[in-house]
Amino acid sequence: MTALATEPATRTRAVSPYRLSFGHLLRSEWIKVTSVRSTWWSLGVTAALSIAISMMIAAASSSFGTGFPAVSAILSPTQFTMLVAGILGAIVITGEYSTGMIRSTLTAEPRRGAVVVAKAVVVAALMAVVTVLTYAIAIVATAPLLTEGIDWSEPSLSLVPLAYGVLSMVAFTLIGLGFGFIVRNGAGAIATTVGVLFVLPIVVSMFAMAGEGWRWIVDLGQYLPMNAASTLTAPGGDDLLPALLALAGWTLIPLLIGWGVLRTRDA
Repeated sequence: MTALATEPATRTRAVSPYRLSFGHLLRSEWIKVTSVRSTWWSLGVTAALSIAISMMIAAASSSFGTGFPAVSAILSPTQFTMLVAGILGAIVITGEYSTGMIRSTLTAEPRRGAVVVAKAVVVAALMAVVTVLTYAIAIVATAPLLTEGIDWSEPSLSLVPLAYGVLSMVAFTLIGLGFGFIVRNGAGAIATTVGVLFVLPIVVSMFAMAGEGWRWIVDLGQYLPMNAASTLTAPGGDDLLPALLALAGWTLIPLLIGWGVLRTRDA
């Protein structure tokens, strides 16, 4: 009885005549992502929050002293906008599960790994473009408010932290996407993403008051996604490789697990 029940699904996957080229798959995913209102709401909120907070920090920078790096006014909002980025990544895939569109996607493209890669490429590219535009607007908007502008002649104090800021926002989005593939439920994926990006760093920081015996937890906490991103985006930072590897691991591992779940479980 079990064999009869599982046979149709197996046969459908094996003999499906449909197979998109990767270019067509990317185009299809782009249309799906950009045609949903929640995508633009998420990106709009991310941009608005980032620009508004950057302007407030720039206006208040005179009270921080002369050592406040101007580029930090642009990058500081990341600790808030990362949540919107992660939630966007989660709802991009969980929305397909809630509407049943994932079945149409897997019928048109039975190579499930290709589906994961295409969706990751599309949301990563979209978030990267929006983040670059947001930074550009924030730089122009904060320039009149800063006592000292960004020193573009020194890449380690300008271009490098901004590039890592774009990379971090892309990573947060892909972390949410990975958890979306794993959990398959909007509320569950969002809760998991918020827990990893926002709640865990707060919990870990509490152990700093617990004495030297718990110091190892605080040290491990430096490799959480947000803490790793903070290390990468700190102007003039050095020894960035551990933080970069940590952020890459947090990005790739959920996507790989999500791919495994998608391969082993029916939509």
